[in-house]
Amino acid sequence: MFLPTTSQEMKKLSWTKLDIILVSGDSYIDSPYIGTSVIGHVLVNAGFRVGIIAQPSLEKPEDILRLGEPELFWGITAGSIDSMVANYTASLKKRKQDDYTPGGENNRRPDRATIAYTNLIKHNIKNTVPIVLGGLEASLRRLAHYDFWSDKIRRSVLFDSKADFLIYGMAERSIVQLATALANHEPVKTIRGLCYIAKDAVEDYITLPAYEEVLSDKNAFIDSFHSFYRNNDPLTAKGLNQKHGDRYLIQNPPAFYLNQSELDSVYDLPYERNLHPYYAASGPVRALETIRFSINTHRGCYGECNFCAIAVHEGRTVRWRSKKSILSEAELLTKTPGFKGNIADLGGPTANMYGYECNKKINRGSCQDRRCLFPVICTALRPTHQPQIELLESIRNLPGIKKVFVASGIRYDLILNDRRYGNKYLSEIVENHISGQMKIAPEHVTPRVLNMMGKPGSDSLKAFKLKFDQLNKQMGKNQFLTYYFIAAHPGCSEDDMLKARDFASKELHVHPEQVQIFTPTPSTYASVMYYTEMNPFTREPIFVEKNLQRKTRQKEILVSKPERS
Repeated sequence: MFLPTTSQEMKKLSWTKLDIILVSGDSYIDSPYIGTSVIGHVLVNAGFRVGIIAQPSLEKPEDILRLGEPELFWGITAGSIDSMVANYTASLKKRKQDDYTPGGENNRRPDRATIAYTNLIKHNIKNTVPIVLGGLEASLRRLAHYDFWSDKIRRSVLFDSKADFLIYGMAERSIVQLATALANHEPVKTIRGLCYIAKDAVEDYITLPAYEEVLSDKNAFIDSFHSFYRNNDPLTAKGLNQKHGDRYLIQNPPAFYLNQSELDSVYDLPYERNLHPYYAASGPVRALETIRFSINTHRGCYGECNFCAIAVHEGRTVRWRSKKSILSEAELLTKTPGFKGNIADLGGPTANMYGYECNKKINRGSCQDRRCLFPVICTALRPTHQPQIELLESIRNLPGIKKVFVASGIRYDLILNDRRYGNKYLSEIVENHISGQMKIAPEHVTPRVLNMMGKPGSDSLKAFKLKFDQLNKQMGKNQFLTYYFIAAHPGCSEDDMLKARDFASKELHVHPEQVQIFTPTPSTYASVMYYTEMNPFTREPIFVEKNLQRKTRQKEILVSKPERS
């Protein structure tokens, strides 16, 4: 069912008041891929009355007031993407399109949407119920952080917005606990996954360098980020204090991950898998085309690439849905209006991380002194693609299913490491689950830059390409690999891009087209590198390209076609 977004819809549900109103920078797509929709349905399932106001006007107060005032709290999210990433390119040019806005024009999501929406509510409703921040933007900006768009260290978004609480990470468990506590007039400040502001530090929490200290000392900023990063696993993390002026940002330890049964229940909720009619009247939303007939199989990532925030927001431990739950969703899609037999994607942050994890990590938490995949795959992980092979086979044999695509990125080093099932998995993918191309993301090829990125070496890339080409030849298929690269990553020079171009030409026999200029997003190690111009693990100086024209030049080196002689 759609959650109400108008007073007329509330009346149909016989709701005169709402307990919670969620405000989002995205249009309202009711889908298990959209965080606002998930949180809304989870709260309704827990017995709360929830409404959604998507992309409210900042100029028309009646828009934010149309559902009245909630009984318990306002929940605010910038949407599925950090609003500054959504609104600006890596070259700081305003984006013309927004895939989450009806009609596609980028004219509805304000800059720093989390702050803008909080101010909107406070300006129009004095002394309202608590305002709770959540979603990706709030999660990654919960402590003092580097902001590329202002080129400075910003305070916690909780201080800058003057909201009351912040829920970070995948918030299903925390948000229900918070709503229940507020409904019962119980204390909330011990809830895991919650941040709040206090006059005093919590005694047994780790105290990070203060905002004023990280603002003036880059080594202190690195120290602060190390402590922040190391305290993200629910099994090992301690709470954090960080002073801002005369008050403290308090971050409670992370919420415990949902178990498989709980995760299944989240995806079993009654999503419409469509754009709400109220917003559909303004035009189609492009993001719906990608997610409407896709299935999310798991959460988390043990890749921990330095430029990516998935490990911080979703977790370093991979949790997956049961085969039964995924098959049920696939069967539901076959009965959904508009479905033509093709599942657009079966995957997650990385498609082939489904169904296996390190037992040590599951029982004792993530390692503090090593990563699962870098510089080499840890022997404790033991990748196996058998669960996904069985899952793919079961889904493609369901009545009403013509094709199951694996469109999410695939880690080729995991396939090579799985000596028992890796070749079979790749064979299954090549034969049944791609349409002409397969996405992989080497990102770069030179050892220095790959080390800064936390990515595997180019030898594994060459070995994987050889296997892929051999399989296509054996099967008589004309399919190819699509390579994703990053230009101007910290540590990367024009000479490195020239080497990447030569490698692509000589070893991959391609002219790369999927090349992005690096964007320093909050709460990633690569952003720490960008701001400090140091390797945060060694404190050694590194080259960082900060000139916008020269960043573009790095990209052009790789994408420009060589002149014919």
